[in-house]
Amino acid sequence: MQAFHATTIVSVRNGSEVAIAGDGQVSLGQTIAKADAVKVRRLADMGTDAAGVLVGFAGSAADAFALLEKFESKLKESPTNLMRAAIELAKLWRTDRALRRLESLLAVADRSKTLMISGQGDVIEPSDGVCAIGSGSGYALAAARALLKHASLAPADVCREALNTAADICVYTNHSITVLDLSDGGQQASDSPLKPSPGSNG
Repeated sequence: MQAFHATTIVSVRNGSEVAIAGDGQVSLGQTIAKADAVKVRRLADMGTDAAGVLVGFAGSAADAFALLEKFESKLKESPTNLMRAAIELAKLWRTDRALRRLESLLAVADRSKTLMISGQGDVIEPSDGVCAIGSGSGYALAAARALLKHASLAPADVCREALNTAADICVYTNHSITVLDLSDGGQQASDSPLKPSPGSNG
């Protein structure tokens, strides 16, 4: 069986406000197997101030769910220390004979940190609070950074528009977008255009 192509996940923060978004496309070879998959999750009552942890995954769906389960178990061991949980997962991922075969990437965030985790043992904290993983990550990252420089928008709005931009370019990314935001705990699925946040100049 051919491997599932990666999706696109983007996370943006502004201080303690943080959002993560993912598209819904799952491709198998040249075929779209599913258009409305949800590839972002919110783990409640964990992370800084027990406000929750946002998780997005890119890569093989089965592998990603296995890693998500392992990450949640590590987070339960240190529920308010996201960095420790991420490092423990990366160590396990790299050394465990079964886990190291899994092909996926994780982006995780709470109110104080945003991290990218890979199977090579990497735990990376972006200096500007913006990260993206998956097949359209370069497009989403560039769009998010440009929006942050030139528009006054909430992190959720930046994530949504950055993914819409990636979906216009990357054939493995679509406009069925799910956005999670720790500032209100809400979830939105939207393919709508950019909307300024309350009180913004845009």
